Amino acid sequence: CKCNFISFIFLSLGTGSNILSALQDLFWLLKSKAEKQLQIISVLQWVLTFLIMGIACTLILMYILCTDCWAIAALYLAWLVFDWNTPKKGGRRSQWVRNWAIWRYFRDYFPIRLVKTHNLLTTRNYIFGYHPHGIMGLGAFCNFSTEATGVSQKFPGIRPYLATLAGNFRMPILRDYLMSGGICPVNRDSIDYILSKNGSGNAIIIVVGGAAESLNCTPGKNSVTLRNRKGFVKLALRHGADLVPVYSFGENEVYQQVIFEEGSWGRWVQKKFQKHIGFAPCIFHGRGLFSSNTWGLLPYSKPITTVVGEPITIPKIDNPSQKEVDFYHSIYVDALIKLFDKYKSKFGLPETEVLEVN
Repeated sequence: CKCNFISFIFLSLGTGSNILSALQDLFWLLKSKAEKQLQIISVLQWVLTFLIMGIACTLILMYILCTDCWAIAALYLAWLVFDWNTPKKGGRRSQWVRNWAIWRYFRDYFPIRLVKTHNLLTTRNYIFGYHPHGIMGLGAFCNFSTEATGVSQKFPGIRPYLATLAGNFRMPILRDYLMSGGICPVNRDSIDYILSKNGSGNAIIIVVGGAAESLNCTPGKNSVTLRNRKGFVKLALRHGADLVPVYSFGENEVYQQVIFEEGSWGRWVQKKFQKHIGFAPCIFHGRGLFSSNTWGLLPYSKPITTVVGEPITIPKIDNPSQKEVDFYHSIYVDALIKLFDKYKSKFGLPETEVLEVN
């Protein structure tokens, strides 16, 4: 690598370029390489957070309790008991954390882009249906739990809350890290509080397909698990919160996954985990840390473009009937398909591509 840089300088000088020009070119190459490394580090830390931070912090806390520093762990546990219900009451977001420079490197690794199609009124509350789940919901996190793609500038006055598994908020340290980004539990208590006791201008982002959808995500496939997912529509009706379809082009492209056929032992295990724990273990791989030609945990650097569609006005009905839920659910499904069809060719898909709704 050093020989290449030295050869580059001599070749530049030999063709008549001055020393300043050669140094500027060399500086650009070094800067570009450093930025790429920072991008890799930023994504790696998030992947490790997603996969192991909760368990690791729990084990470390238990270990500290058995050492001379047990008082530190005891104080944190006391604070944890006192603060236990905070995630259910809108959490504790930090604009400082949301604006960390590391998230901009995270964004640029893929890159990730947020596309606004319509204005959102600050006098209304919203439920965003995010599709598809992908393996880790990378687009959902970057766009709505950080300011890397400018969500607050694109939708001024709107507070986004990305909803995720409630079990994550039982993990020490991880819960505080998640809350700092504006992430909340995807349960009724939390959503009810945000939509009824937190004023207006709130937007809860729900990855509707959940774990079931993640089991079928694979590059080249655009499918969503939505036909029988109607709970988010019922919540919208109970609170009079407008529904907003969101589709993330490229979310399924960043990891390769082993897909188990229905009826196989692998799918049986995944469904058991999904039913009893809330998530489904996937066998997947991305690229290696040092080379894109090897397997590893890093996602492939494929572009992810998240398009936020037109809000669907929803009336407030305290006890909506199943017929009313079905009616607005069908409107939502149609709106999502139209959103996909309108933008698919702009983001690399052929006009013949069809969104599969399961």
